[in-house]
Amino acid sequence: MSDQPSTRPVDSPARGADEGLEQFRAYRPIDESGMTEGEARFERRRQTIGLFAGPLAAVVLLLLPLDLPWNQQALAAVFTLTVVFWLTEAIPIPAAALLGVALMIVLGVAPAGDVLSSFGNTIVLLYLGAFFLSQALLKHGLAQRVAFSILATRWVGNSITRLIIAIGVVTCLFSAFVSNTVTVAMLLPTALGIIVAISKQLGQEDPTRLRIGTGLLLMLAFSASIGGAVTPVGAPHQLIGRDLLEQATGTKVSFFHWTAIALTFAIPLFIALVLLLLKLNRPETTRLEGLGEDMAARRAQAGRMSRGEVNTLVVFFLVLIGWLLPGFTGLVVGTDSAAYTAVSDALDEGVVAVLGAALLFLLPVDWKQRSYTITWQDAAKTDWGTLLFIICGAAFGTQLTDTGLAERVGGALGSTFGSANLILLTFFAVLLAILISEIGSNLAAVGIVVPIVIPICMAAGIDPLLPGLAATFGSSFGFMMPISTPQNALVYATGAVPITKMVRTGLVFDVIGAVLITAGVLGMGRLLGIG
Repeated sequence: MSDQPSTRPVDSPARGADEGLEQFRAYRPIDESGMTEGEARFERRRQTIGLFAGPLAAVVLLLLPLDLPWNQQALAAVFTLTVVFWLTEAIPIPAAALLGVALMIVLGVAPAGDVLSSFGNTIVLLYLGAFFLSQALLKHGLAQRVAFSILATRWVGNSITRLIIAIGVVTCLFSAFVSNTVTVAMLLPTALGIIVAISKQLGQEDPTRLRIGTGLLLMLAFSASIGGAVTPVGAPHQLIGRDLLEQATGTKVSFFHWTAIALTFAIPLFIALVLLLLKLNRPETTRLEGLGEDMAARRAQAGRMSRGEVNTLVVFFLVLIGWLLPGFTGLVVGTDSAAYTAVSDALDEGVVAVLGAALLFLLPVDWKQRSYTITWQDAAKTDWGTLLFIICGAAFGTQLTDTGLAERVGGALGSTFGSANLILLTFFAVLLAILISEIGSNLAAVGIVVPIVIPICMAAGIDPLLPGLAATFGSSFGFMMPISTPQNALVYATGAVPITKMVRTGLVFDVIGAVLITAGVLGMGRLLGIG
């Protein structure tokens, strides 16, 4: 959950970005979350239940006379404890992940060196580099410049429908590379200002009662989830899912492959979102006089691009080229060629990300003052909790495979799913991930579902790569409840999105998303020759 967002105008792009990062951090105590008293009571009960149910379930599993080697039984107990803590958020999710890693060592699941090997995983470098780049995008106002440039186009003009579409496009664009929550926090003041202006033109005293406002804010929240799925760095939990699948299958899912697959369902899903929101929240008016002029004035106010913006833009494109080049090389010369292997090894995604991050510390914005594109104070704002979860999630995935527990679970479930085909298994995986993300979190969904899907597929004689990827994508799509994603909580906290409308819209969109993800992942995955 996130706290109540401010509706006052952002004084400057840089200041707004910093406030977004500080105010909308991922892990907050209940008394700082901005919940209603009823919501806070529900959260306390959920946490209390988890605090006792998790250890109890773990002890029972340790004491049961199961026909399992000790390391498998101990891992099952630790994983169960961790999953309960993730779902109930009895303690912060990163803390629960760290506790699970420590208990694996204490209970003898594997030696410390093996369990902690994930701390050297390349996804750590990938996440750090991507986050430093997003800090630069926000610090220098490049993100808001691009946003207002799109909103001020002649195509948008004074049209409310086109405005809603444009807000969605901008949100998708930034959430592909910047945290979904920060993207929504950055654009939320602009959206709220537009809603207030519309209410004044319509003579509506309470802007929170406008259908336009509901549609605009739901577009902001939902399109952030869509855009975040387009690249592996768009959301932290996606890096975990991809790493688990690569370890289990031995198949590398490149940045290019990921984006190509994601776009096959993200584009039709965005179109479906536009139609759904306009149908369920039909705008009171189709035009807002002065909208285009206001957006153009905001664009002009930014003036010429600063040195920091130019530096950030150059680094951004260099990093993007580095991430995409191995995939393009594979398309041209084949993935079995020596050239592809050489390019892939040299341009490891984590290495490309940290090289880009290093450039941000090297490119000056004021040489006389020795001022650079970002400082260590900027970099220190990294979401270290999410980074720890990524590392610990990889550790669990490795041990589930190395101990043989995943294979054993898959065999036990084989009798149930052994006759299922690829399409049914993939659809099941997506639905399960969406369900868990609705009641828990995206991080919990991928940490729970992907390790389950892998052995089920193996027992059924099906390559788990595509169903696992579909589950990873599905874990991004919790649309029904304010607690499903931080961006849902942000727009709900404005008071302009009734819970009934969020649930109704989100339920329909969950089903549409599950169908499109299944079709897109299986179709493009087979076309690319993976899975």
